[in-house]
Amino acid sequence: MLFDQIIDRKPTYAFKWEKYNGTDVLPMWIADTEFKCAQPILDALHARTEHGLLGYTVPAHHTAVNQAVVDWLSRQYDWQISPDWIVWTPGVVPAFNIVCKAYCQPGDKVMVQTPNYPPLLAAPKINGLERVDIGTVAIDGRWTIDLAELEKQAADPACKLFIVCNPMNPVGSVFSEHELQRITEICQQNDVLLCSDEIHCDLILDEKAKHIPAGKISEFNGKVITLMAASKTFNVAGLGTSFAIIEDAKTRVEFNNAARGIMPWVTVLGLEATLAAFTQCDQWHAELLQYLRANLDYLEQEINSIDGLTLLRPQGTFLAWIDCSGLGVENPQKYFEDKGVGPSPGIDFGDKNFVRINFGCPRSQLEQAIARLKA
Repeated sequence: MLFDQIIDRKPTYAFKWEKYNGTDVLPMWIADTEFKCAQPILDALHARTEHGLLGYTVPAHHTAVNQAVVDWLSRQYDWQISPDWIVWTPGVVPAFNIVCKAYCQPGDKVMVQTPNYPPLLAAPKINGLERVDIGTVAIDGRWTIDLAELEKQAADPACKLFIVCNPMNPVGSVFSEHELQRITEICQQNDVLLCSDEIHCDLILDEKAKHIPAGKISEFNGKVITLMAASKTFNVAGLGTSFAIIEDAKTRVEFNNAARGIMPWVTVLGLEATLAAFTQCDQWHAELLQYLRANLDYLEQEINSIDGLTLLRPQGTFLAWIDCSGLGVENPQKYFEDKGVGPSPGIDFGDKNFVRINFGCPRSQLEQAIARLKA
């Protein structure tokens, strides 16, 4: 099977593998997969480089890729957008930092759903803002946002912005329609702008779950920022290409003004990869989801069979948020690394009693990790 292939990334300076370079630790941390890109993407990149010129390309002029985004969102989420709503960004991280800069003043507060991945946790402080954490709670075997805490904190007039991940990173939950309705009501009632990082939205593993883009919610009247990309799903994050969907013209202008002079255009190769991903890779995408579901089945069973470890099954992403509190160790990250497995440390996401395991890898690597943990 395509996704079973082991590809040696060590000679490519891959960030994921450089961290443990020279050690016998299997890297399972940063959120890119170990899967070779779909062939249509590789063919598109080859054709573009064979052309021989890689000069300036204004993303708005690349009508084919903009239409591909429109068609993808229509096909996947029944969300009808205009190409004019698309703002290309070199990653969702610069995008939500621009959001902080555009819509907040120094000293304002930004609510952030936690635990969350480190760049998002860091964004408020980088922009001279105060971060307010909105925690996550476990209900009926599933992680979900603490809506009561959100309602309480949003009532503070200093809270101007709420940044969420959907699906949630690292816990992997997909917001239900009810949860999104409550988030919408709370934001609307308190004049809070919602920025939704949906970079993992094309990786829904729970076949009963349905991803609903924030920008599709009519009550926002287009005044909401939805961040997406092909990068996580199709493993092209190194090409630095993502996009924001901003329907409201004034909100879009404010975003663009804040980005002016500091945020570069996305790369021409990133545009070509996104075009190929959204137009030629449906079968690859479907097979990827099936492979990840099987990996998760295996990981969930094995992790929960190890004394001291607990995994609540994520509904999306290729990331598993593992509770290590039952191990009785001071440093779960060191515990895993000493056994030859390198997860993301939970403390970086906001809870030192957890680690995050990336299961977007060939099954043999996952089996190797489990064998090391059980040894």
